[in-house]
Amino acid sequence: MIDRADFFAAKLAYETDASDVYARQKAGEDVVVIDVRSDEAWAQGRVPGAVHMHYSEIASRAAQEIPAGTDVVVYCWSPGCNAGAKGALEFARLGYPVREMIGGFEYWAREGYPIADHDGVHRRPIDPLTGVPRIRTRA
Repeated sequence: MIDRADFFAAKLAYETDASDVYARQKAGEDVVVIDVRSDEAWAQGRVPGAVHMHYSEIASRAAQEIPAGTDVVVYCWSPGCNAGAKGALEFARLGYPVREMIGGFEYWAREGYPIADHDGVHRRPIDPLTGVPRIRTRA
């Protein structure tokens, strides 16, 4: 029987979330974020700096575009989508240290993190059910 602490340690080794990915980006950590969604979903908005690589293309593209050993985080649309798991599986098969961003792009957007699209980079309002609204104070 697996120990509970071992279970959760293993889970955290394979998953991350939007707040942790954003914190890593802000800290300048060396991580490549991969959007595994369709072209249409990519056009609607994405994590700034993400690489668009549909999960079906990872086996043929990853080695040419992402150096071996690079820390990779993949995401799809939402918790209701398993494309992130499919993408993570492909990267794992290629030997990359990979994590899936739970909540996907939906929670990235709902938590108010920056979104890139054809108009540039912007933020949507924070959904109080998923993120803590920033309180602005007067100086």
